[in-house]
Amino acid sequence: MATGNPLGDWAQKPFRDWYEAMEQQAAEATEQLVSGSAFAELLGLTAGNFAALTRISGETCDLMLRNMRLAGRSDVTRLGRQLARTEDKLERVLQEVEDLRDQLADGAAGEGAGT
Repeated sequence: MATGNPLGDWAQKPFRDWYEAMEQQAAEATEQLVSGSAFAELLGLTAGNFAALTRISGETCDLMLRNMRLAGRSDVTRLGRQLARTEDKLERVLQEVEDLRDQLADGAAGEGAGT
């Protein structure tokens, strides 16, 4: 049993021709629109506005977090710097402890050999 259009192919041809003509006109109009310098300016302004909106939304989220007493990006960054400084200080203290331990071991070895 045929599953095609009951009216046959002749009924689809006018619609197909009309659709192809409309598609061609739309393609030409779009090509004409995009080829102008105004489109490039509009695209540049849109990109600038998008970047500004992104920055504003980020600042708004940070402000909301700060008002809710939650840590924002700046707080996390500041805490990260403090943590790095603390780790550096602990590393220096560990080096000093190891140096003192070596000095004590050398002193104990020197006293033990002298008696």
